[in-house]
Amino acid sequence: MIFRLFMTGTSFDISGYLSYLMVAFLAFAYHECAHAFVADWLGDPTPRAHGRITLNPFPHIDPTGFILLAIFGFGWAYTPVNPNLMRGNPRQSHAIVSVAGPLANLVMALLFAVVYRVWGVFNMPAWVAQFITTGVWLNCLLMFFNLLPVPPLDGFSILIGVLPAEMAYQLLPLRQYGMYVFLFIFLLLPYMGIDMFGWIFGYSRQVAWWLLVGL
Repeated sequence: MIFRLFMTGTSFDISGYLSYLMVAFLAFAYHECAHAFVADWLGDPTPRAHGRITLNPFPHIDPTGFILLAIFGFGWAYTPVNPNLMRGNPRQSHAIVSVAGPLANLVMALLFAVVYRVWGVFNMPAWVAQFITTGVWLNCLLMFFNLLPVPPLDGFSILIGVLPAEMAYQLLPLRQYGMYVFLFIFLLLPYMGIDMFGWIFGYSRQVAWWLLVGL
């Protein structure tokens, strides 16, 4: 469970956990918001029909996915889109929509890092520093994680969009088995010594540290 990350001995870091929840809420919401706005820009009316063309973060959050994220550290959010209603090649248009989410997380990580560096010259309260550093790290984690070319993640749609048509159509059937592929990679492969999530987790921390103090 996610609570283990905030345990120090026998004490629970409530401020750290609250920072995690607030940052996760914003990171997930604006990741999905970016998907919605780009899909709308490409002519897909689906996000607008579902009330997703808004900067209000609440419509972009899936309650069940967020509750699981709060308890287990693993959840989801979802933006309804229809690539067939977008301008241009549906595969490539969907890839553009898909890359918008991770790009939004990168922008958020950079904004948090800029605030940290500017404010860090002065006396920053500890809880603010914790919130900002969590903002950089969690957005980096979400960005790298979603760029993995594994269904149902954004990286798979990006891969389908950039591959030649014949190769893309050969891989498309994997989408219907996405959850099984996902569970195999992140739950079974670690028992074989391949901990992909652990690698992404560690690398995200390194990148976040570089953004905060590396230069």
